[in-house]
Amino acid sequence: MEDLKTNRDAQITVGCVAFFLIAFPVYFSIAAADAAGTTLGGGVGDYQVNGEIEYVLVDSGTEYVADGTPWTGTFSSDSVDGADDMNIVGIRLSLSYGEDETANGLGCAAPGASNPDPDTISGMAMHGEHTGTADGQNNGGSGAHEVMAEWYNASMVGAVVSGLSTSEIEAQIDSMGAGLGQYDIEISVSAQAGNEPSPTCSRSDDGEEVSYTLELMVFDYTIAPYLEVDV
Repeated sequence: MEDLKTNRDAQITVGCVAFFLIAFPVYFSIAAADAAGTTLGGGVGDYQVNGEIEYVLVDSGTEYVADGTPWTGTFSSDSVDGADDMNIVGIRLSLSYGEDETANGLGCAAPGASNPDPDTISGMAMHGEHTGTADGQNNGGSGAHEVMAEWYNASMVGAVVSGLSTSEIEAQIDSMGAGLGQYDIEISVSAQAGNEPSPTCSRSDDGEEVSYTLELMVFDYTIAPYLEVDV
């Protein structure tokens, strides 16, 4: 009887050891997964969003844009190496221009002769349903301005975002490939010639030579749990 009891106790001991060897790893695995879901895994909470925009060249050039006749260009992300791996969140069109107004006649050099009138140069940048527009003037000399079309929530950058999960934040700052494809630009000029009081001077302005640069806006970001530190 003593041997039977000893064998039974030994079996119980072995069974308990086996149970804990199996149960404890499972428990800690579940606990770790739960912890990851609320902190590292990106559950709803407070997060700091950091990152910066980098600009990647698509195309550049110079075009003469006639008064009242827009110039258009079509480009694609296919021309950019590694574009498929970029988080493209916008495009930037940079324009620069001078003054092509001409004056003819002896009276143009006389004291009090008028100066060139400013021309308005308009730019438009488009990608799918996203469009950006902006105007600039040469003010009788040179000028420059930028046009941007964006499709991300720029207000989150550098901010503490509360009440959202990391996946919900990413949905607003990561294009998930939506930035790939075709980009269209349009440049137009509304030219104005200065009024000349002298009968021996005439002015004309048929358009402007406009230089453009089209770039992708690529956003590299990090999302980290925000921990407020009391000072």
